[in-house]
Amino acid sequence: MTLVKKIKDKRVNFEFNKEYIKVVNEKIQKNDAEFITNSFGGMHPSDAADIIEHLSEDDREKLIKLNSFKIDPEVFIELNESIQSEIIKYISTGGITSILKNLESDNAIKILENLDEKNKELVLSSLPPKDRFALQESLSYPEDTAARLMQREFTAIPSNWSVGQTIDYLRENKDLPEEFLEIFIVDNEFKPIGTVPSSKVLRTSRDTNMQSIMLETQLSIPVDMDQEEVGHLFENYNLNSACVVDKSNKLVGMITSDDVLTVLKEEAEEDALRLAGVGDEEITDGVIKKTKRRFNWLLLNLFTAIIASVVIGFFQEDIEKVVALAVLMPIVASMGGNAGMQTLAVTIRTIATNQLTKNNFSQNILKEFSIGILNGIIFAIISAAVVQFWFKDMTLSLIISISMILNMIVAGLFGILVPVSLKKMNIDPAIASSVFVTTITDVIGFLSFLGIGAYFFF
Repeated sequence: MTLVKKIKDKRVNFEFNKEYIKVVNEKIQKNDAEFITNSFGGMHPSDAADIIEHLSEDDREKLIKLNSFKIDPEVFIELNESIQSEIIKYISTGGITSILKNLESDNAIKILENLDEKNKELVLSSLPPKDRFALQESLSYPEDTAARLMQREFTAIPSNWSVGQTIDYLRENKDLPEEFLEIFIVDNEFKPIGTVPSSKVLRTSRDTNMQSIMLETQLSIPVDMDQEEVGHLFENYNLNSACVVDKSNKLVGMITSDDVLTVLKEEAEEDALRLAGVGDEEITDGVIKKTKRRFNWLLLNLFTAIIASVVIGFFQEDIEKVVALAVLMPIVASMGGNAGMQTLAVTIRTIATNQLTKNNFSQNILKEFSIGILNGIIFAIISAAVVQFWFKDMTLSLIISISMILNMIVAGLFGILVPVSLKKMNIDPAIASSVFVTTITDVIGFLSFLGIGAYFFF
């Protein structure tokens, strides 16, 4: 498969003003494909993609359907997935096939993933047998695995070659990647045994044996490894690239740091959105689609809020007698909720980065307990002072102090226990934790404050 990751002298723009977007819109209306093609040709692909993303859906459709306009594969791969899916509808099977032929296999896979089964089969059947087999094999693996992330274009040579043979091979073989940092050394069974940085090849005499200058391979990534784990390996070992091996330990692909950087960014964004109960929402999604995605979690939040209201209902008569309880009870619940979310965010991050283990779990529980006590005491003093100044009631100040300490401790403990428990049940803690933690801190906050209040006043 031909590669198009070429080093081009293209102008980089970090921001386009509205006037420029307006000019592009006008050229689209005038069917001036030549202007747009020339403009995009002089830009970095990311900037061209940025312009397309800023167009309205109707203008994007008109742009793609212009007779003499063909979207550059490098530009297409820079578009976000929702825009890719939208544009694919306007491109013929031949056009999609042409884009795939000019991309590395890992980028081609990302595009194929966005096609429905019918179009996917049509496009695959249009590809050369060698490329079709490679892509079908990658698609046979689950999503979010190393096989979907890797590129099948890599540089590998036998262990008995000399530096001179290697240099000649690199110059003459047109199927090799145009950009690579490492050369993989393989044995007779095509199993990786080491790597040699390309810079080291250039600085070594031609008659030197490649095996004598190689770094022994200590890390090979299985095809079925989760891409998040791949990201952790690259981060832990400061890798620029890594070989991917099949079940027989044979070299089948390569993962580079730029691909891993994209994965880590996507995972971080995904966790942040899921923590808010939003999911994998895109800015380009429609109102109905976004509403549907948010509905389930908002509905669950409604039920948990009702639970908190039921707890309050148990103390309805007490609240009627002492109105100050109704005025102050949101303070305790709110502080507990915020403290719980702080612990939750830190815990989810440590789970995602594999920092929270069996060895340090008890230590972290004790730490959160201590933080809860310390914060509880600090804010208990502050709250008591405010209540005393406000209501001139020592009993009320004492009630809010005790409740604040209890809820802060509960917030810290459940902020770590809830996500860890969900993880053990194979439930993504980033999705469900916030609802449970908020509910627990609200219920405990209201129960402790109103319960203690009822004890002291009645």
